[in-house]
Amino acid sequence: MPIYKVGEKLGKGGFGQVYRGSRLQQRNVTPANKPNQVAIKFEHETSKGCSPHGKPSEWGIYGQIGDCHGIPKVYAKGSKEGFHIMVMELLGPSLWDVWKKTEQSLTPEYAACVAVEALTILEDLHRRGFVHGDIKPENFLLGHPDSPQKRRLYLVDLGLTQRYQGVGGGHLPYRQIPSDFRGTVRYASTHAHLGRAASRRDDMESLAYTLIFLLKGRLPWQGFDGPNKGFQVCKTKMDVTAKQLCSSNWPSAFRNFLEVCQALKYAEEPQYEACIDLFRPLIGASAPIDVQCAPVTPLPMKITGRKRGRASSEDSSDDEMVAPELLDPVLGSQRKKARLGFRGRQWITVFGARKSMKQRYHYNVSTDRLLSHVKKGWDQRLFISSATSTANLWALVMDEATGYETQSYKVSDTFLPKVWCMQQWDAGMYITAIAGADNGSCLVVMSTGVRWQQQSYKVDERFPYDWIKRKWADKFAITSIASCMNGNKPSWAVVMSRGSKYMKQVIEMDFQYPSEGIHYHWDQGYRVTCVGGSADQTVAVLSLEKGRSNVDATQETLRTSEFPVKHVKEKWSNDLYLDCMAFGRTTT
Repeated sequence: MPIYKVGEKLGKGGFGQVYRGSRLQQRNVTPANKPNQVAIKFEHETSKGCSPHGKPSEWGIYGQIGDCHGIPKVYAKGSKEGFHIMVMELLGPSLWDVWKKTEQSLTPEYAACVAVEALTILEDLHRRGFVHGDIKPENFLLGHPDSPQKRRLYLVDLGLTQRYQGVGGGHLPYRQIPSDFRGTVRYASTHAHLGRAASRRDDMESLAYTLIFLLKGRLPWQGFDGPNKGFQVCKTKMDVTAKQLCSSNWPSAFRNFLEVCQALKYAEEPQYEACIDLFRPLIGASAPIDVQCAPVTPLPMKITGRKRGRASSEDSSDDEMVAPELLDPVLGSQRKKARLGFRGRQWITVFGARKSMKQRYHYNVSTDRLLSHVKKGWDQRLFISSATSTANLWALVMDEATGYETQSYKVSDTFLPKVWCMQQWDAGMYITAIAGADNGSCLVVMSTGVRWQQQSYKVDERFPYDWIKRKWADKFAITSIASCMNGNKPSWAVVMSRGSKYMKQVIEMDFQYPSEGIHYHWDQGYRVTCVGGSADQTVAVLSLEKGRSNVDATQETLRTSEFPVKHVKEKWSNDLYLDCMAFGRTTT
């Protein structure tokens, strides 16, 4: 390998810095793998991108993907004096640099060229079993200005690239770890914000945000700061519809593309060619970027017979077009929109199959009437099994199959009343249900007759996932969750108990009802055992019971605008009883 002299700094990433390298002995003609000018990336051995006492993960990725379209060539790798060094193909300016030089706004044709070539690159990368994980303008570079590839687009920085396929070629299992974020906050998909396992849809959604940024010059979620930045950005991404995000005078391709990306399922393969067809008509004969497809004008398909509802009627128009291939491959109709344009809260009720028993519910109960309802149930050996609140009124479920022996409750202005809870703990009682109201009050129910050995709870403005992980490691399990308004902000309370019947738990959290994750875990034998909701989010806890297979255990959920009185009675007739309930955000 030739000797290169390190020159000017070209840029930096999350894990390393890149410099220009010039060959000490310049040649008029050089082998393809020994050019006169290169890019040299330095990554310190303590970088987060390196495995402990190992090489950068990026090195292995380059080796595994081979000659992937749009990925720069790597000429050599080595380590010296605490740094890992990679010699690479020298490229030109990034799309970020181009954007800054063009008054911070690119033309629709330029953005369309980026879309087509970026989709071609991603298709090839995804075909090799990897997702990039950090799609943004800074990571798309043009070829070197003095080279024949100066108008070609490249994708760089594989520091966050990871496999989405297993060794056998199948998709890796779905999971959600709410504290696990990877990517760049501005362009990351909502799924990345929520800690879901990386898949192809994440690159697609990030590409859509990148295109909109290049056209618009700014995204609505820019400007947030502080420890809650990620939450605020994700919340805003969920609140803003594609119609609101895309200017009305832009070609419809950008809006249609964003809507398609937002609707992708975890393991679904994107329809790359159909997405490319959206942008092809926008590219002229003198395209500013080389694309791998000739400009054509596909015949679009008019959407007819579209179902109109309260949320979608405003977004519908008689002349709206979409490529035929972007229709739902199963239903043969347009995909359901992932962002409806309004924030909605609903009742979430969870029903499970049990032996015939007596169960009672109460809803819209004021605090001063609570005791009369509860006492009447206690007199019949019915105990509170679940509680929630809406409009500062309480809702309770009481049944005879709880196994509780005695019960006590307290309504408090403190979320949760620590002194009272500790007094009940000393008396041998445990928290078995909690609920929080929008006016800041809370309801805590404590019972005897449970088999738990120890209990702990945490109240926080953010859902305390890191605390939960530590408790899981100590053999605790989540047994109750609730949200309560603290001024203008919601707070979460999570109760965890040791000695429960659950051997494993997962959490599904979203700014809408987490349907996809719940259904996935149902198929794995998990069942919803707690559910909580706030004005911003819904959280579901799913559990596996010790010594029991839940695969055939029936469980159903309902989302309704009013308490589902009629549905509850129908479920009872089929021996399906209320397991838990909440009132929370279910639509965006």
